[in-house]
Amino acid sequence: PLGYHGWGEFFVLAFFGPVAVCGTYYLMALDVPPEVIAASFAPGLFSVALLTVNNLRDIDGDRKAGKHTLAARFGKGFARAEYVLALLAGGAGVPLYLATQTSNHEWVLFAIVALLPAIPCTITVFRYSDPRQLNPVLGRTGAALVLFTVLFCVGWTI
Repeated sequence: PLGYHGWGEFFVLAFFGPVAVCGTYYLMALDVPPEVIAASFAPGLFSVALLTVNNLRDIDGDRKAGKHTLAARFGKGFARAEYVLALLAGGAGVPLYLATQTSNHEWVLFAIVALLPAIPCTITVFRYSDPRQLNPVLGRTGAALVLFTVLFCVGWTI
């Protein structure tokens, strides 16, 4: 139902990011420091990137079905920019922020390596002609999320 009104990205960001990460952290530590809140946006943004590719792939069907996803409302150009901003800018931005704004999390920068395999995904998102070409992008974006998460966690604990 959220997709019919354009709220999907907001809820994915919130519930796959801050709610999940901060909630889990709180259950274990009974506290949520500011750097955890900042870190929680990375998985949320990657999840938004996944949703955006899905919505971009399904844009024509969604419009016919009356779904008002952000891609259906604002078009392919918007969705392409949203994907790049959520995946690359958001994915790189969180470790950069933590490394520059905290004194004990510089190793999270290692997670940015996970974005390198995602660069071909952005090229596909901008050049595709058949929506089926976006199917592998979904898998590769998910793989980038997993790799980013592993590298981020390792960097966080070093």
